[in-house]
Amino acid sequence: MGDLPADARLEEIRLRVGDADRIGRFYEESIGLQALGRDGPVTSLGVIGGETLVELESDPDAPRRPPHTTGLFHLALLVPTRADLAHALRRVAATGRRLTGASDHLVSEALYLSDPEGNGIELYRDRPREEWPRQGDEVAMATLPLDLESLLAEPGGDADAPTMPEGTVLGHVHLQVSDLDTASAFWVGALGFDVTASLYPGALFVSAGGYHHHVGLNTWAGAGAPRPPAGARGLDRFELVLPDAASETAARDRLAAIGDVRDEDGEALVEDPSGNAVLVRVS
Repeated sequence: MGDLPADARLEEIRLRVGDADRIGRFYEESIGLQALGRDGPVTSLGVIGGETLVELESDPDAPRRPPHTTGLFHLALLVPTRADLAHALRRVAATGRRLTGASDHLVSEALYLSDPEGNGIELYRDRPREEWPRQGDEVAMATLPLDLESLLAEPGGDADAPTMPEGTVLGHVHLQVSDLDTASAFWVGALGFDVTASLYPGALFVSAGGYHHHVGLNTWAGAGAPRPPAGARGLDRFELVLPDAASETAARDRLAAIGDVRDEDGEALVEDPSGNAVLVRVS
């Protein structure tokens, strides 16, 4: 077992964007998040009655992230039920957006699209944990076509649902990295996640508490892919929330043994070897 507590979770992700008004409208209209507030250049989006899920940091001068660089592959918003996923599909279609994919992963059902600045988004629902198939000690996942007709026929799936439901969370973040071995040394060896699936070509999936994955890692941008320019649009950071100060201190110490840990208002901000930043904090 890894070093992270079983109840470790992700809480919010911050994206650096060039046109915050345009991107904010997309997340409200097509994804169904709601604006929760603004603090300087940062707009917070989430669901009523819940925490912030996505932050948009406005920087009109930020360069675009070049293709074939490390960074965000997609952020993944987990909805509570299959009917909620059907609502999400109808909402995307009603606003004229196109999916980039729709997959059955055995453990989950997922819809894929991108925001107007190219940040990947997954909207998904989990199957019950007791139904997840196994391959030895790992969770078995696949990428199969999703039956969209079955999804839309889900009871309750034809109701009007203009916003994401209460209980929606940031389920996982999928990152592009330059090398899986060095990424594993950071996310598993130092931060303390468990490997949950390692059989996808060019990919590795890690989690805490037996979840199918909290972080996905892939080299699909190319082995040895470079970092994007400093301050480029895309992923700024995401948060890993731990239940107590002792587990946060232990994680900080493990990370400090392999690299620089920056203090940000008493919280630990660190980058993996590919430049993907995670903020480790206490709930």
